[in-house]
Amino acid sequence: MYNIPHFKAKDHHEVLDFMQANPFITICGVNEEGYPVATQIPILLKIENDTIIISGHMMRKQDHTNAFEKNNKVLVIFSGPSAFVSANWYTEKNMGSTWNYQSVQAKGSLEIKDEKHLKNLLTELTLHFEKDSNSPTQVKNLSPKYMEQNMKAIVSFEIIVENLQHVFKLSQNRDDVSYENIKKELSNGNAACKHMAAAMKRPL
Repeated sequence: MYNIPHFKAKDHHEVLDFMQANPFITICGVNEEGYPVATQIPILLKIENDTIIISGHMMRKQDHTNAFEKNNKVLVIFSGPSAFVSANWYTEKNMGSTWNYQSVQAKGSLEIKDEKHLKNLLTELTLHFEKDSNSPTQVKNLSPKYMEQNMKAIVSFEIIVENLQHVFKLSQNRDDVSYENIKKELSNGNAACKHMAAAMKRPL
């Protein structure tokens, strides 16, 4: 990971908030042949006594599932929108352009869980994203036969985060005039640019 001190969040809770706000993650691992494997899935994030727990589910008998079962050391990547930053927006000229973005990387061991955990996870996951507790798509409103058939095809897991790194590259290294101009220019761009402009906050 790009690890530069001035591209860090001031508060650890900013990192946790970013993770909670971007729950569609990429899990990376390595298979028996040493090749990287990855998958993208939605997850639930919990903090228990300062321990970060990532929970989710994935389909059985996939290349990544098989790899994680043999080598459970994984890297989880949380990412959000990003934006091009033109050097034309700087007060200082003759410099290269760059890219602003935010990313969090969590390392840990993935543990495949049992059927009870899977049922509870599906219940929590659906409630979290559907919001409406009375929706017909809630687990409690689905037929037992449907649930049984579909649960056979997936497994749930937990990852206890052992190492957490992040980079919030938001033009913190620019002078005040350049910084405000970058924010202004991004505010006039597309949805991703506007998102990055809103994320730009000078540390106190």
